[in-house]
Amino acid sequence: MKPLWEGAISFGLILIPIKLYKATEERKPDFHLVREKDLCPVKYMRVCKFSGEEVPFSEIAKSYEYQKGDYIILHDEDFRKAYTKRSENIEIVAFADAAEIDSKYFEQPYYLEPEKGASKVYALLREALKRTKKVGIAKYVLHNLQHLGILKVEGELLILNQIRFESELRKPEGLKIPPHEEMAEKEIEIAIMLIDQLSTPFKPEDFKDTFSEEIKKIIEEKVKTGKISSIGQSQPEKPAEVIDLLAKLKLSLEEAKKKNAS
Repeated sequence: MKPLWEGAISFGLILIPIKLYKATEERKPDFHLVREKDLCPVKYMRVCKFSGEEVPFSEIAKSYEYQKGDYIILHDEDFRKAYTKRSENIEIVAFADAAEIDSKYFEQPYYLEPEKGASKVYALLREALKRTKKVGIAKYVLHNLQHLGILKVEGELLILNQIRFESELRKPEGLKIPPHEEMAEKEIEIAIMLIDQLSTPFKPEDFKDTFSEEIKKIIEEKVKTGKISSIGQSQPEKPAEVIDLLAKLKLSLEEAKKKNAS
């Protein structure tokens, strides 16, 4: 595994040199664009919108459109000035209970590995987080952007979970949310019973990416035969009518009981 970034965790006056690794990977098949009639590969080119001529990557710069049609160029030194305190640190600025952080803020996990000679201080922070049952709230700069993250313990590993800033979350304005409705107590009771029947400890390994698996089957069949059969195809169920709600709940509960019994 190749590190994405090298720096240090800043914890008060303590520095913990670390390597940061991306904890996720792409799971979708790698598709290529081709011209259908002759399978000629298609590539994207960077071209000038005005002249249509291709622009070499070495001539491309970042810019910001501060008003319609007017741009200002930003160079690496401009970004460095914006992060004068950045150094190469993941700066822990506070500690909090993990339960206080809403799941909608979570964005991207990273693994943290201590550099040579930093194992003891790495273990010190890990043990302190374990005993206090806290997570560290940290700021850091990655890919020329400032990020917010939480440092947490998973087994013997420190993980940095990148989270969103409050300003990145949209307000749910304009959504048509149903108001509180009076419901039959029997419907609520059976719905709760159904939840109890389907409740189980969360095991990520039990959940598979079935869509990617079906796509791979289709690709394999098409390579062999040049066509595909109805692999995995099914008609989506229509939403239950309100009048059938109680009957649907009872049927769902019976199915859940059978599944648990098998």
